[in-house]
Amino acid sequence: MASLKRSRKTSSRSERSYAAAKKRAGRILEHLQQSIPDPTVALDASNPLELLVATILSAQCTDERVNQVTPNLFARYRSAEDFAKADQVELEALIRSTGFYKSKARHLIGCGKALVSSFKSKIPESMDALTTLPGVGRKTANVMLGSYFGEAAVVVDTHVKRVANRLDLTKSQDPTKIEEDLQSLLPRSQWTMGTQRILLHGRHVCQARTPNCGQCSLYDMCEWEGKQRRV
Repeated sequence: MASLKRSRKTSSRSERSYAAAKKRAGRILEHLQQSIPDPTVALDASNPLELLVATILSAQCTDERVNQVTPNLFARYRSAEDFAKADQVELEALIRSTGFYKSKARHLIGCGKALVSSFKSKIPESMDALTTLPGVGRKTANVMLGSYFGEAAVVVDTHVKRVANRLDLTKSQDPTKIEEDLQSLLPRSQWTMGTQRILLHGRHVCQARTPNCGQCSLYDMCEWEGKQRRV
């Protein structure tokens, strides 16, 4: 009986802790909404294929660099069929400055072929289908689902990973587990815009090497051990 009582008390404490964590996550989102009212995706794209290609190119590369490359790229390759038939060397030359250009070129050609053969040249609108495409993992799929198709989606990139850990919204370094933790803590209606705000906060304020704690809207809510003192 005593063991059962302890179990119930532990469960009750866990429920209170989870409720408190959700409430705190909600306050974080409120502060970020004030500091980042318009959390738009920085990648330039006018259709789902362009956004998919740009997101694949953004791996280990800045959005600014990708946006410098894509105008010429999209002028040359306008459809899934164009990418499917692309010459590897020519495509590599166009995307070289984004880094890892050989593997990215292979992914883009493979992606074009898969879209043509399996999806009638259209971008699929589900996680399961998107992640069958070469070069498309959960992060890229969630960008497509959230930013273009209007689905509730949690994008986990290096910025979201860093900020979520510093704010104690997760204790994991695994992107899939972080995605699950954020899905659990954030209201579904805030998955897309909320995590985009977290991403932008990490990109512009809570940076990896030199976090700008003095300008952080979340300073009083942050208990990260590396937090810098305000002057």
